[in-house]
Amino acid sequence: MKQVLIRKGKVVVEEVPAPTIEKERVLVRLFNSCISAGTELSGISAGADPLWKKVLKHPEKVKKALRMVAAQGLSKTKSVIQGKMGSGDPTGYSASGVVIEVGKGINDISIDDRVACAGAQFAHHAEIIQVPRNLVVPIPKALDFSQASTVTLGAIALQGVRRAQPTLGETFVVIGLGLLGQLTSQLLKANGCRVIGTDLDKARLSLARKLGMDLSVESENGNVVEQVARLTDGMGADGVIITAATPSSEVVSTAFQMCRKKGRVVLVGDVGLNLNRADFYQKELDFFISTSYGPGRYDQRYEEQGLDYPASYVRWTENRNMSEYLKLLAEKRVRVEALINETFPIEKAFEAYQSLGKGTPRPLMVLLSYPQGHKSLEGKKVVPNPQAHPSTGKKIRLAVVGAGGFAKTMHLPNLQALSNAYHLRAIVSRTGHNASATAKQFGADYSSTDFNEILKDKDTDAVLIATRHSLHGSMVLEALQAGKHVLVEKPLAVSGDELNAIEKFYDTFKTKTPPVLLTGFNRRFSKYAEAIQEAVKERTNPMVLNYRMNAGYIPQDHWVHGIEGGGRNIGEACHIYDLFTFLTGAKIAKVSAQSLKPKTGYYNQKDNFVATLSFEDGSLATLTYTALGHRDYPKEQLELLADGKVITLNDYRELAGTGVRVPSLKGKIPDKGQKEELEAFARAVQKGGDWPIPLWQQLQASRVALAVEEFLQV
Repeated sequence: MKQVLIRKGKVVVEEVPAPTIEKERVLVRLFNSCISAGTELSGISAGADPLWKKVLKHPEKVKKALRMVAAQGLSKTKSVIQGKMGSGDPTGYSASGVVIEVGKGINDISIDDRVACAGAQFAHHAEIIQVPRNLVVPIPKALDFSQASTVTLGAIALQGVRRAQPTLGETFVVIGLGLLGQLTSQLLKANGCRVIGTDLDKARLSLARKLGMDLSVESENGNVVEQVARLTDGMGADGVIITAATPSSEVVSTAFQMCRKKGRVVLVGDVGLNLNRADFYQKELDFFISTSYGPGRYDQRYEEQGLDYPASYVRWTENRNMSEYLKLLAEKRVRVEALINETFPIEKAFEAYQSLGKGTPRPLMVLLSYPQGHKSLEGKKVVPNPQAHPSTGKKIRLAVVGAGGFAKTMHLPNLQALSNAYHLRAIVSRTGHNASATAKQFGADYSSTDFNEILKDKDTDAVLIATRHSLHGSMVLEALQAGKHVLVEKPLAVSGDELNAIEKFYDTFKTKTPPVLLTGFNRRFSKYAEAIQEAVKERTNPMVLNYRMNAGYIPQDHWVHGIEGGGRNIGEACHIYDLFTFLTGAKIAKVSAQSLKPKTGYYNQKDNFVATLSFEDGSLATLTYTALGHRDYPKEQLELLADGKVITLNDYRELAGTGVRVPSLKGKIPDKGQKEELEAFARAVQKGGDWPIPLWQQLQASRVALAVEEFLQV
């Protein structure tokens, strides 16, 4: 399917894989999408900035890049940055179309329903989009697709008016009569208010008056504050809604001065905010910020997980604002026909964006239209990479499933370095533009959004699964059943049932050579772990192992804490349970754990715990896992005591021994064995023989994590 991307400040239309359906989401074949002159043009302008300007605007990203350099090295960091800059970003946040598929959990929307969609994460300029339920609303019968495609802009304007709480007969000033200002003016009129507008563009003032605005003030006719005072019998406006966009703080100052005592100002647009106390203190003014479409915006639980707010407590959510705006359009109480300047087919998206910067008066809004064919038009889930090179020799043809940050920073650069063993067959990602861009960056044969396409591909020998944790268990089993070798990022699974199903697959496997399974417990493959194992392999007594992981704080609403992640014990601490298994070579005898009970809601008790493992050989191991520490302190440290020997490992950078000679290993960045893990997997697939990690050990580390989790629930 075709999608609009912004790459280095330029608008491009590219062929990318169409999205697949997911739970509690709908697939929508677009008829129209809306391009606003404000938000999207500013995004293009920012994308065209040279790197030094981007650095000045976003110093926090520089700090993030420096931390990445310290953790992973310069070359991998450079690869990530170049990939991000070259891949292009999706754009668009307001669209309309017809539902072509409905995910599980949705029973109030059906195939062929006409809907309007919102969300900068979802309602992109693309032939087919995937949208969560709370960002979709039905289109009234009396309304066409073109008008409905403005739903996001309408909801933003409507939320700004709601924040102002206008009452019948009040006088409001709207500063900035761009698209949002035009809609705001009409919504205030529909609410029974007297509306005064101001803008530097006379044509916009004229248009607003034609659409119902009562009066206008212009700077060339004198001080606009004094003009508002005269038009309100010297009292001042009851309220001002700012829909302008400018870095200047004068707009806010002017808005305050226009108000009567006890008036209110609502900020919808993007303006400077160097506030002058004298402008609002004596009048005791109220200053409100309007957050986009309304309650629910920027709440992942609402927008992506389908959590709704009860209407009795939150009357107007972003979804209800969207729906109400469309009703106002259908009832002709708000009119947008005059605000739509032109409609371009998606193939001419470049010209569409160009048109917004031309002409007098400047256009307010243009639409994109999309080709309409047979109802079964769903879009291709596979897009070949024309830049790919054919596989040569007996390389492992590998598909990478999940093209997130870790895959791009770690696995894919390592696979490039191991091109003598691997040929990158495919990149699979839930978003088509990411799959396509990543395939081009790393030279994969094709990109896709559909995991099943990989399973059906006879030219795919193995898959590397790097999706979110909740998908691992089911994907591993499906890939094994399809005859593919599997390297899955930890955890192997997030439930006991999934682990049992994988174990049963191998118990009942009929042929002599089952597909290789390797869970990404990479630490055991590091040169440090191998040196430690070599140093203690002739021990005569059990060991004591103390491991401390200064894991770092992650906000409570991050996905790793939720259903998709399974928590940090299952998702990360499993690494250490495997390392203990590797070093002892023994089976587990007993597991116990105790978590810290935080006194505030900032910390999570499941992020702060001590797990104790007893092994059948008598060894004892403890893991202290905590998010309480400082990120500048080393993340991981191991202390091993056995037979009068002490071995310490500092953050996979330095190894030291007391009473025992160990190799002099020291590095500038942590080396946790990720590349060596891929090499071990390649040997197992190509040559057969023993697996890099025996199945019982993979299952043991995973089951220890589940056992610890039960203690953390208490």
